[in-house]
Amino acid sequence: MFPVKVKSFAKVNLSLNISGTAGGYHLIDTVVAPIDIYDAVCVRPRVDRLVGVCMHGKGSEGIPPEKNNAVKAGEAFVSAFGTRGADIEIYKDIPMGAGLGGSSADAAGVLNAMAKLYKVKDGAALKALADALGSDTGYMLGGGFARLSGRGERVEPLKSPRTYHMLLFVPGTPVSTAECYRRYDAAPDPLRADSAALSRALAAGDFAGVAKNVYNALQAPACALNGEVAEALEAAASFSPSACAVTGSGSAVFALFESEELCLWAKSRYRGKFAVRAVRTVQKGGPALRSPFALGEGEGR
Repeated sequence: MFPVKVKSFAKVNLSLNISGTAGGYHLIDTVVAPIDIYDAVCVRPRVDRLVGVCMHGKGSEGIPPEKNNAVKAGEAFVSAFGTRGADIEIYKDIPMGAGLGGSSADAAGVLNAMAKLYKVKDGAALKALADALGSDTGYMLGGGFARLSGRGERVEPLKSPRTYHMLLFVPGTPVSTAECYRRYDAAPDPLRADSAALSRALAAGDFAGVAKNVYNALQAPACALNGEVAEALEAAASFSPSACAVTGSGSAVFALFESEELCLWAKSRYRGKFAVRAVRTVQKGGPALRSPFALGEGEGR
């Protein structure tokens, strides 16, 4: 039995600007929205200080422990708070290498679960651990709609009274985030999203204002690096959504629709090669925990 179970949600980047560099990192300005795909993190205590992580689903079983952010998160937690270790099982439903924040979600989920298990309530210390693990891991601790800046560690929570419906197109091959940024540096995009306007539109429930400001500075380099991303964008655009874009550095693409009916119509009409998921935004907390395998590859509502 696992006494603690938490869910860690995926995100999409509604907008993503590159603001410059500092200390070897790219500085970003991005508005993110949580969607109803999540990884389930199950934790039980150990009598020693070791951390064991067992991954399930989406090809995660082959991740080497030394490259697994969930392992790093567990070990960092034990070291920082002096607790015992934990046995951790993660059931993945967030596609890997898709720009949906799956690795960060797993790390944040482990920190949240272990904090609950060992009754650690030092939010600032947890945030510091998360920021050290990845640029958006600190955001993933709390999730929700937010505007991120700096390396992604500066989190400005946003309000959104409206639910947004999207159709995700998920190519089977990932995009190298490091190479994507290098491509951007070689040919920066002069366009920029108005993140402030997008934030205001979210708060007002202004769908048109949100759609107008969807943009990703990494979209062109992601398409150049992976032809499937360009194909996915073309497929998304063929349904005349209100907006469509790459999320993160790819490879997933989202198409934004004004209603769930339009989104499900597009999903029912798609006959291409990519896995597709009809998703919606969620508030903090999201729906009740369900089986992480309730939706399989290419499935959805």
